[in-house]
Amino acid sequence: MATRKVTLSLDAAALEFAERAAKAHGVSVSSWLSKAARREAVRTGYHVPARPAVNAEASAESDEAERALAEEDLREAG
Repeated sequence: MATRKVTLSLDAAALEFAERAAKAHGVSVSSWLSKAARREAVRTGYHVPARPAVNAEASAESDEAERALAEEDLREAG
């Protein structure tokens, strides 16, 4: 999965929670936050909007894979 470097501002408590949770799961804070954002987006009903497709089949497969990954993360989280 492609990644992008971004700058975020988090309140101190949220960052501490993320750092502790990431450490407990043996992953980086970036990885943990990425999964948390994906799970929350799916949990709150976000759906990937239709994109103008250069390759519609590849785009659909990518969207489906992203959705499945987020749903799997949600199931694992309970």
